[in-house]
Amino acid sequence: MAKVNISPNRTTDKTIRTIDRKREQERRKMFMKAKDHAPEFAAKLVQRLIDREIIETTSVSALREAFENQLNKLGYIEEFELQMKIAPVRTIAQDPNVVSLYFTQYIVEDLIEHPAIQDIFGDDLDIYRAVDSVFRVLRQ
Repeated sequence: MAKVNISPNRTTDKTIRTIDRKREQERRKMFMKAKDHAPEFAAKLVQRLIDREIIETTSVSALREAFENQLNKLGYIEEFELQMKIAPVRTIAQDPNVVSLYFTQYIVEDLIEHPAIQDIFGDDLDIYRAVDSVFRVLRQ
């Protein structure tokens, strides 16, 4: 009879690779869905941020265009760049949505420099909750 050698390290590695593969597939699907519906998500996000009084803007259309451009670029971002972008807010939620994390950090870091933005209010968690309320539908 052949002796079966089951190594705990090998089994653990296989499980980790499977989880990583599924997570990467989920992420790609979310990015593609966000890109496919960019105009709708951009409009909803701008409206939600204004309704919750998180941002003040002089031009809603310019802001919507900026969000739409980011949604279209989302599928082409390199993994390293994405991880660097979301690193400061990664621990903000228990099981965070990567798209919501990316847009939270985009609003906090980059959007403040946009000429149409007058001011951004709230802390990172408030912004994340508003953003995630729009992008929650991306997750299965």
